[in-house]
Amino acid sequence: MSDYGTLIAADTVRFERLLPGPIERVWSFLTESDKRGLWLARGAVEPRVGGQVELNFLHSELSPLPDEIPAKYKSLEKGASSTARVTRWEPPRLLAHSWPGPAGQESEVTFELTPRGEDVLLVLTHRRLGRDKMASAAGGWHTHLGILVDRMNGRVPQPFFITHTPLEAEYEQRIASA
Repeated sequence: MSDYGTLIAADTVRFERLLPGPIERVWSFLTESDKRGLWLARGAVEPRVGGQVELNFLHSELSPLPDEIPAKYKSLEKGASSTARVTRWEPPRLLAHSWPGPAGQESEVTFELTPRGEDVLLVLTHRRLGRDKMASAAGGWHTHLGILVDRMNGRVPQPFFITHTPLEAEYEQRIASA
């Protein structure tokens, strides 16, 4: 299994990570604000289709190590908040929700969990991404999932932007040659 996301369609990227289980533990890192805030964004998830998902990003809280925010992301320095809608809710195996974007251009993220012995396979699929957003989203998910793996394994995660910046550039090259 590669850490790199795979383009499975022109507007879709998929990632796989093997995480320490049980499945309920992994589910809690997707749905509970305090745990989700350790690797992605804090905020409540209404546990039903149509429920609201709050996404309160503060990248500086994802690692205790110092980070360097690139100029193009300086607007995120003090955080960013948005809301999304649950599109599928099948605990503890599947969560899908919209991903914020301009009105009528929202994308969708799906988290699928499958037990693998004592571990859990997480498959994250981000659909309906514009070509202009693909490298940033892929680099972002790659970085966030690395932080999740570290957190779930009791390791100190690397800072977000120091990790994301070279990954975003690498995904630009990968996408251009796809």
